Amino acid sequence: MPKLKTRKAAAKRFRVTGTGKVMRRKAYRNHLLQKKSSARKRNLAQSAVVDDRDVENVKLMLPYL
Repeated sequence: MPKLKTRKAAAKRFRVTGTGKVMRRKAYRNHLLQKKSSARKRNLAQSAVVDDRDVENVKLMLPYL
């Protein structure tokens, strides 16, 4: 069997925790930050857990995690 290839775009965007949860960055923190409140920007800076419905697709893109 040949080795499976990792999708590099997904590898840069997702991390797996020690307990097996898949983490992601939150959207809306790239530009137009002046009008967003500090509390909102702080909340967007934290990482989030990938939804259960999407975990299977992410794990298919990252076969060796």
